[in-house]
Amino acid sequence: MSEVQISACPACVAAPAAEEAAHARDVQDTRFVLSLPAIYCAACISGVERELTKQPGVRAARVNLTLKRAQIEAEESVSVDNLISALTSAGYEAYELDASAISATETDKKGRAILTRIAVSGFAMMNVMLLSVAVWSGASDVTRDLFHWISAAIALPAIAYAAQPFFVSAWGALRAKRLNMDVPISLAILLAGGMSLFETMESGHHAYFDAALSLTFFLLSGRYLDYRTRSVARSAAEELAALEVPRATLVDGTVVSIKDIAKGDFVRVVPGARVPVDGIVVEGASELDRSLLTGESLPVEAGVDTVVSAGEVNLTGPLVVKVTAAGEDSSLHRMADLVAMAETSRNKYTSLADRAAQFYAPAVHLLALAAFLGWVVATGDIRLALNIAVAVLIITCPCALGLAVPAVTTAASGRLFRAGMLIKSSTAIERLAEVDTVVFDKTGTLTEGRPELSNLSDIPKDMQSVAMALAAGSAHPLSLALFDAARAADVMPAAVTDIREVPGQGVEGQFEGQTVRLGRATWLGADALGQTATYLKVGDAEAVAFTFIDHLREGADEAVAALKKQGKDVVLLSGDGPAAVAELATRIGIDAWDAECLPETKALRVAELTRSGRKVLMVGDGLNDTAALAAAHVSISPASALEATRVVSDMVLLGKSLAPLGEATQVSVSATKRIKENFNIAALYNLVAIPIALAGYATPLAAALAMSASSVTVSLNALRLRGKP
Repeated sequence: MSEVQISACPACVAAPAAEEAAHARDVQDTRFVLSLPAIYCAACISGVERELTKQPGVRAARVNLTLKRAQIEAEESVSVDNLISALTSAGYEAYELDASAISATETDKKGRAILTRIAVSGFAMMNVMLLSVAVWSGASDVTRDLFHWISAAIALPAIAYAAQPFFVSAWGALRAKRLNMDVPISLAILLAGGMSLFETMESGHHAYFDAALSLTFFLLSGRYLDYRTRSVARSAAEELAALEVPRATLVDGTVVSIKDIAKGDFVRVVPGARVPVDGIVVEGASELDRSLLTGESLPVEAGVDTVVSAGEVNLTGPLVVKVTAAGEDSSLHRMADLVAMAETSRNKYTSLADRAAQFYAPAVHLLALAAFLGWVVATGDIRLALNIAVAVLIITCPCALGLAVPAVTTAASGRLFRAGMLIKSSTAIERLAEVDTVVFDKTGTLTEGRPELSNLSDIPKDMQSVAMALAAGSAHPLSLALFDAARAADVMPAAVTDIREVPGQGVEGQFEGQTVRLGRATWLGADALGQTATYLKVGDAEAVAFTFIDHLREGADEAVAALKKQGKDVVLLSGDGPAAVAELATRIGIDAWDAECLPETKALRVAELTRSGRKVLMVGDGLNDTAALAAAHVSISPASALEATRVVSDMVLLGKSLAPLGEATQVSVSATKRIKENFNIAALYNLVAIPIALAGYATPLAAALAMSASSVTVSLNALRLRGKP
């Protein structure tokens, strides 16, 4: 496979959600599924589909921009490697996914269900309130009873349908012998509806149908705001498993499913293909691109006895690999298991709302019980005592508390989205506010991940021409970068003949009767520099070094400076060699760094920091970062990252710049302050409302107005986040 390239439309920054339904289709009905991590807009969709459909044997190709996947229907003779090569040549990064390992695309059923319940409860609330106005205005006797019966006919079915999310959640909590915020909510709704029906049957003066519906409506609105702050949850472990190569070619040319590969089998891996198994090279020489797994920016030499892992890309020569592990036993699958365990651990985080509920729920129940017992003792009227207990439950029910968190997170999400950051997790902002240590990956995160020739002007013109001619015959990333730089400088290639690639070493040819070589320092007998370089040797002359640099990602230095200014420790972990990592750390101002980190090493370092009491933010883009991202307290990845990496992250940077990181940490701190302020507003509201309810003055009108006022207040406080943090 040739060098991974940037998408053909780098100016695109975000995927429109509206295309989800238009492109949804069953994955199981397709022959191939490709991951397209670098596509961002409708132009990318048409470009990819056009490139795929013009390939021989492809019947249809559809791209889902939200999931960044292409689903391809093709004849049996079509090779997925050819399709990937075609897309790569057109500038689109592509990886094959195992269709049997990923779920079929589904429309957003949960979001639509919540919206439907909001609509039902809102419509019923408005109609019941119209009837209640007549009662509050003085309707009595038969007229009042008629209005109450009509209200019951509207409210009870609406409550039974719309309040189901609260009932289900509360029942689950009670079965587990614990309390959550939905327990007092459900109890208030049920008691309000039940007592209102009883009062209606007994021709009572007051009914709480409107209050029960108002409570349901406002809390469902809060639930929907909370839902919209994050994308539909999909398992990162599932995405990692889908990246495993689904087929392998045996040495006799037979193509078999990876599930049928056994330890000790021999598989052939052609240049440009991903290694499908863990194993040991027994024949051939080549170079391997391990950037997907380890983050190493440069290919590594591979020959007999070299240990290879599933997911690595064979670049230059055919290899025969003896299988040591395949399928569920492969290193790639073990990484998926590591991510799954880390995700489970991070999901144990208790949000501010849940922590508040642990105190609030029993307090509300005890207050209502105290009100009931107190009025029974004082008056002996059980019916009056029940009405007052219901009023206490309604007026103290956490409507404001239920909106406190989602109102703030929605406002913060909107602000960060405008700054170029998408929040996926409902608790990401709260966790980000607690961060004191930031861990960065290097290649593709702090840097652009593309080598660029830095000393072309220092090389003699004749050497430039020879190097350009040799580079044209190689798919090595440094050769491609050298050729592009020479072409941009209007260098003309020399007349080099008999060009051939020597797997694992470089390229050689004949020029004016001399052997010319471009490749590794050891192959040419040159002294290697302490930086990224390739070397040219013409005949017996001394080798010349072409040096390369990896440019910083836009906003990287700004983000590091902002984080350090906020008092956060910054650490760099990379799979690259020490020289390259040290140079970047010095250039960007990071004191703590570690090189040659394997995926497991990164995850262990993050876990060590966590055990020492640190709250870690991990920023990474590669498959080798997924375990560390999942293990961190909170995680962020750029939009150019692999699909599995974006899935495991709590936030995604939509643009190329890292600059929004500094603003994100500031906004998260401000958002947490607003959440706590909203809790204080709810507490103050209760301090005023509870005595009124306990004294028996909380009429249905007062309960409805009090709930509405508290809800509007916390929402307005949340909107303050639209300004400066």
